[in-house]
Amino acid sequence: MALPPKLSAHRLTFSSSLTSAPEPKHTIELFLDYVCPFSAKLFNHLYNNIIPKIISPNPSLSSKVDFIIRQQIQPWHPSSTLVHEAALAVLQLTNSPAKFYQFSSTLFAHQKSYFDISLVNETRNQTYRRLAKLASDTISDLDEEAVYNLLAIPSQPGEDGALNAGNAVTNDVKLITKINRLLGVHVTPTVIFNGVVANEISSGWTEEQWKEWLDKNIV
Repeated sequence: MALPPKLSAHRLTFSSSLTSAPEPKHTIELFLDYVCPFSAKLFNHLYNNIIPKIISPNPSLSSKVDFIIRQQIQPWHPSSTLVHEAALAVLQLTNSPAKFYQFSSTLFAHQKSYFDISLVNETRNQTYRRLAKLASDTISDLDEEAVYNLLAIPSQPGEDGALNAGNAVTNDVKLITKINRLLGVHVTPTVIFNGVVANEISSGWTEEQWKEWLDKNIV
């Protein structure tokens, strides 16, 4: 499925030649929730091991495949929306795949800080403040206040009396939710390969299993 321009940094691509018409590429879409332990396991293994060790150094793979993160909010984790909003704020401010994936890695590394028990005595804006600081700590040229201002919920009604207007990333939350609902994805993580759910891929796969699958399918 296509990516809207505002979500273009969700795509991690490994080649950028403009000298000729681009070759058709395989696409691996990762439907992930930042507070899902199995999503963290899959992302961390891909981001820290499979991509840098197997895909990036190998032109026969890297020239033929793109990865796309599909942010999948899981409503039974109330904090899921807040954490995904923080990633969308970073996306708005940077529009950089490298920075978006870097912050995604940080969110997964710190996901226990945003589990239910960790937030039970915290207001929504207090959680946003922590997420904004985490973003600026992760990305050196990212301003904490700029992130927080996109996330914070006002304490007073809007000029039109609105009490439920959301924040500056609410429309982006609606967009990613619409996209994922159209595809009918429920479980995280879910992997879609070239438009078809790849149920065989597991968050528990070893490096050798990934290599075998990539060699077989990225041709």
